[in-house]
Amino acid sequence: MKVVMMVFFDWHGVIYYEFVPRGQTVNKEFYVAVLKRLREAVRRKRPQLWTNQSWVLHHDNAPAHSSFLVRNFLTKNETTVVPQPPYSPDLTPADFFLFPKLKSTLKGRLFNTFDEIQKNSTKELFAIPKEAFHSWQKRWERCVASEGNYFEGDKLE
Repeated sequence: MKVVMMVFFDWHGVIYYEFVPRGQTVNKEFYVAVLKRLREAVRRKRPQLWTNQSWVLHHDNAPAHSSFLVRNFLTKNETTVVPQPPYSPDLTPADFFLFPKLKSTLKGRLFNTFDEIQKNSTKELFAIPKEAFHSWQKRWERCVASEGNYFEGDKLE
């Protein structure tokens, strides 16, 4: 069984998450709908960032993320997007930080239903200590300081 979870976070922790419904493709229309729900979550959970319009979005260069429809939505809603360098593994937080943490805690466990997978994934997501999100911030700062140059072999704390 494959379950797709979308997670949006900052260095304080998870802001918004949702599971992609079975059979749903993450296309540009679906992603815009997710972004609308994300904006509402930012407004509720990070009111200071919402009020002064200082929250930024960082996502990868997936086709759904970089489509004209999505870019237009973000522009109309004055959402600042941190550029993702092409082929940069250093700034893909879901790949090097979040999902490996989730997978390691779920590895070897068997689930009989999608509901069980979702329940356990959510539980493990919120079990990640807030401090762990700070290591992502350090990585992000290091990537910016290296001006996009790749650095190999680094481990996050």
